Amino acid sequence: MTTLEKQSPGKVNLLLNILGKRTDGFHELETVIHPVNLCDRLTFERGGHGVALTCSDANLPADSSNLVHRAATVFLQAAQIAEGVRIHLEKQIPLAAGLGGGSGNAAATLLGLNELFSAPLPPETLHELAAALGSDVPFFLQTKPALATGRGEKIQPLDFFPALRGARFLLIHPGFGISTAWAYQNLGRFPAALNGQPGRAQELISLLQGGDLPAAGRAFYNSLEAPALEKYPLLALFQEFLRRHGAAATLMSGSGSTTFAIVHGVKAAETLREKFTERFGRTCWTAVVPA
Repeated sequence: MTTLEKQSPGKVNLLLNILGKRTDGFHELETVIHPVNLCDRLTFERGGHGVALTCSDANLPADSSNLVHRAATVFLQAAQIAEGVRIHLEKQIPLAAGLGGGSGNAAATLLGLNELFSAPLPPETLHELAAALGSDVPFFLQTKPALATGRGEKIQPLDFFPALRGARFLLIHPGFGISTAWAYQNLGRFPAALNGQPGRAQELISLLQGGDLPAAGRAFYNSLEAPALEKYPLLALFQEFLRRHGAAATLMSGSGSTTFAIVHGVKAAETLREKFTERFGRTCWTAVVPA
């Protein structure tokens, strides 16, 4: 095998509860992450020297500052492979959106190269490399919803939730990104959000497993909304509108800026998207994907 193609899905955080600052500079957290069927595509080809990366989005650097490039570099080093790789990244997931595009791309690169080179690295080594690349990366080494703890790198896969059966995610990106570093830096101004009460994640998981979406929707929570919605009140207006027009739940995903709504059925989701567009215009990027 000399070439390989991989889909790289996104994610939403149904809950992101920050539990305080750690001595290593990271934040302790508990988060419930759900995959979304909105995918970037990566093509891998053996040959050449080192890592050669191209990307369909000119706004994304293709050098060692790109997570795909870094993931490929650490993989080749860990697997002690002298041969080079050429990678092309076709982007569909918006940048700096809280949808895990970059993290998912990094995980897909580790999995793709391991397959391309006939599995030189075991799963535990791939997990170590993923955790070193970024807190969200290990989640994307598997395909289920998950509870993530620690700084986000400890992953406990979960069965798909009965409460979301037949539901759709309406994803809304406002046309600007929010830096994850900025969101965490400004969390200190909101002590209650910085030092959340543990147990929220397990409470939400139980509600989602119980099948009552409206009850579960009230338990959705994101600590990083505290700084984000203060700086960008438009996102709070989005949520207010979506709730008023039938969303069972709405939340900002990750550090933003994507807001998502959960709606039962594709027709209801498309109707809500149309209402949203009529109210806020067509400058926002939107997508409806199965939950």
